[in-house]
Amino acid sequence: MPSRLSVRDFSMAIALAAIVTFFTIRSPSFLGARNLSMLCIELSITAVLALGMLLVIVPAEIDLSVGSGVGLLGGVASVLVFQRHWPAPLAMALVIAAGLGVWLAMGALIVKQKVPSFIITLGGLLVFKGLHWLVIQNSTVPVAPGGETNLFSILTTYYVPPAAGLLLAALITGASLAAYLLRGRTESAAREDRTFGLMKWFVFAQAVFLFVLVTNSYRGVPLASLILSAVAWGVYVLLGDTPFGRHLYAIGGNEEAARVSGIAVDWTVIRAFGLMGIITAFTGLLQTAYAGASTTTVGSLMELDAVAACVIGGTSLRGGRGTVVGVLSGALIMATLLNGMTLLAVPPELKFIARGSVLALAVWADVRLSRTRGK
Repeated sequence: MPSRLSVRDFSMAIALAAIVTFFTIRSPSFLGARNLSMLCIELSITAVLALGMLLVIVPAEIDLSVGSGVGLLGGVASVLVFQRHWPAPLAMALVIAAGLGVWLAMGALIVKQKVPSFIITLGGLLVFKGLHWLVIQNSTVPVAPGGETNLFSILTTYYVPPAAGLLLAALITGASLAAYLLRGRTESAAREDRTFGLMKWFVFAQAVFLFVLVTNSYRGVPLASLILSAVAWGVYVLLGDTPFGRHLYAIGGNEEAARVSGIAVDWTVIRAFGLMGIITAFTGLLQTAYAGASTTTVGSLMELDAVAACVIGGTSLRGGRGTVVGVLSGALIMATLLNGMTLLAVPPELKFIARGSVLALAVWADVRLSRTRGK
């Protein structure tokens, strides 16, 4: 078992290295400061949505509506702010509340009426797509006519100043070390080798400071990356340190056993979809702001990128398995692939082929791994 897991981990690292090497050879500007900064923003958008998808896939469900939901919720916010002249905070809060309400309703429909999530969310994909086009009236709604001072537009245009970024990195790494040392006093953490734990923290600290130094070579740490960090930390704590997260894994592992053990399966799954709605709304705001306008193509096929990121990162479509670190790794591979193809001006049809091939390969690998583990 450990050897197989290590092989999977190494294969992801090798695949990422191969992708980076290929695009660097084809276009040296791929590793330029500006492109790496853009890659960080694109990674943040993809990874935030994938983390929401993780919450749904772990209990063995699926959500195919999130791509259209990203377009719809981002479109609603852009129309309210830039055509109806609503205050940006109010419009964004309304969109997040709408995402929560709609996805709670979908989750309730799935679990109460025993309708497969695949069917309900596939219907949502079509409904949300149509509503999105109606909201923006099949036109383009610009996002930043008022400049970067607007709260909506700065989601993907604001950068933390270099000095503040270094201070933030020091605070994050210091806080993580303090948290580890405090956990070391507990019985569960005491069984972990202290030296190995400190080595993991050292690697994490190096990665944080390397990230800050790289982004500081352009304008600084993108605000979108901080949003991703907050979402990733929240999902990590939710899945690893709360009864809700443990219940999600239990449901995905064996739903009937979870019911017998007293877990409120229906309510747990509904809450997972509610969180998916909140994260979809956040992603819609980020993606629309990054695109610079709400158009009929915003959010297109993002549900596939989110699923692919999860599966590449080791999340099982059968439920019961998946980690935040794995999803972030899978999202990095997907974002790097899409960023490199955009930099090389790859035709859209080839982009579709590449994305579909990656998704099919990831699902195939998941099925093979599940069969191997079952033997």
